[in-house]
Amino acid sequence: MKILIVIPARGGSKRIPRKNVRLMNGKPLILYSIDNALRLTRSFGADICVSTDDEELGGIAESRNIEIIWRDQSLAADNITLDPVIYDAVKKMENRKCENYDIIITMQATSPTLRAQTLVNALEAFIESEHDTMISCVNRPHLSWRRENGRIVKNYEKRLNSQELPHNYLETGAFLITRRGCVTENSRIGEDITVYETDQREAIDIDSEEDWISAESILRRRRIVLRCVGRQELGMGHIYRCLSLANKLIGHDILFVTDDRSRIGIAKLEESYFPYKIISDDNDYEKILKNYMPDIVVNDILDTDESLIKLERKYTKRIVNFEDMGPGAFFADAVINALYENNPNKPYNVYEGSDYYFIRDEFLIETPKEFSAECRNIMIMFGGADPSNLTGKLYEICQVLHAKMPQVEFHFLTGFAYSHKDDIKPRPELNIFVHHDAKRVSGFMKKADMCITSQGRTIFELASMGVPAIVLAQNEREAEHVFAGMGNGFINLGIGERTDTLTIIKTIMWLADMPHVRAEMRDLQLSKKFEKGQQRVMKLVLGA
Repeated sequence: MKILIVIPARGGSKRIPRKNVRLMNGKPLILYSIDNALRLTRSFGADICVSTDDEELGGIAESRNIEIIWRDQSLAADNITLDPVIYDAVKKMENRKCENYDIIITMQATSPTLRAQTLVNALEAFIESEHDTMISCVNRPHLSWRRENGRIVKNYEKRLNSQELPHNYLETGAFLITRRGCVTENSRIGEDITVYETDQREAIDIDSEEDWISAESILRRRRIVLRCVGRQELGMGHIYRCLSLANKLIGHDILFVTDDRSRIGIAKLEESYFPYKIISDDNDYEKILKNYMPDIVVNDILDTDESLIKLERKYTKRIVNFEDMGPGAFFADAVINALYENNPNKPYNVYEGSDYYFIRDEFLIETPKEFSAECRNIMIMFGGADPSNLTGKLYEICQVLHAKMPQVEFHFLTGFAYSHKDDIKPRPELNIFVHHDAKRVSGFMKKADMCITSQGRTIFELASMGVPAIVLAQNEREAEHVFAGMGNGFINLGIGERTDTLTIIKTIMWLADMPHVRAEMRDLQLSKKFEKGQQRVMKLVLGA
């Protein structure tokens, strides 16, 4: 089966002068169509020609070894439709190649956001069908109106939501595939017509400055894989951080990848509405990478090994890891370890310390409360999963503390994946209140005079809100997080399971009764500027 692709491209353009040769995102506009067409040459052996009247356009096409069909001036006027232009190119190519083509594809030079794979899929579907003609379209159902006999009348029977309206196909202009017998001087469309529906982002036809701006924005989009874990023993911090990152990466294509052991993480991803894939091993992961071909991979899975990074490197140009102290860190482009500092054996590509903490947006727009010398509100929170159940330990402690501190309210914030939530019940008579899976934690922090928490990412959020805190680490690794010290406004009691109840009670009561100490701790916390950390992390992820 012989296939010819014709790309018509005039030199003149009134709305955007010389648009076909102007650089879009660093590349002449016409080259997007030419490069897509070359994909069909590799896959189907298609011939390609550019029909033009312009020497500069011809030179750009020849730089890709594309055949040039020079148009007569009679075919280059503003009022000439594409039908005679395509017919002219087909006849000349058939004479030049001594071939009779079976399929003719018209590809506009003004569809830079069309993906090559979409074009391949469309041609495969056309070849397998019996249709005469296939037109690229986008489905845009809308309630619409028309003018008829001087009146405005509706084009619909019932006012429905857009997803319930009948299909309304608009031509994108990206491609038109047709049988050779349908190509005449006056038409390229046969009797039996079908459409190939494209994504909205692939439907831009450059006809105005607004189209140009939209297309450049789409072409700058990166395909980003966020690989993360969320398990009871590891907590939910990795999932939450990647969700925060994804929310800032608007304008890019995001795909989450997690393993089949991350059940609580999967539940949170399901709730987020971001697309995600579940893998059981590296073979599953490689299939996803090969199909998605990401521009960037972000690993938020703790320590990596060399083999994983080398696998990812086969399919992506940029790899960024969080909290990675494994051998794979040496092979990533950047490693962001906000919770670890002063590692003498760190690779050159490690960015560590609180300057690289990626804080959630809610803490950037919320303001700390005024300092209160009297401690009336104590918050207790130990992350999304609290694998050591330190919440349960503090729940028992606070029941004892009520008799000693009757004026204090104790507010427990239990996380999305906390498995003992049924055991932590509100006790209003003891001033104990429970809030499960709070959607806006900063609001609770703004009311708190102090907090008891674990040694993970929450310490940075508390610092941003100026909430003095007593810290109990979940495990040995978390105890290595150096930010949670007195120099940054925290009293660190070590690993929570090893800290006796009496020590915790005495520390809480002492800090509540020492307003000048809490004030000093608050000042140390608020001296940190976490908004710049978010900016630094975004630049490292995107390689900006």
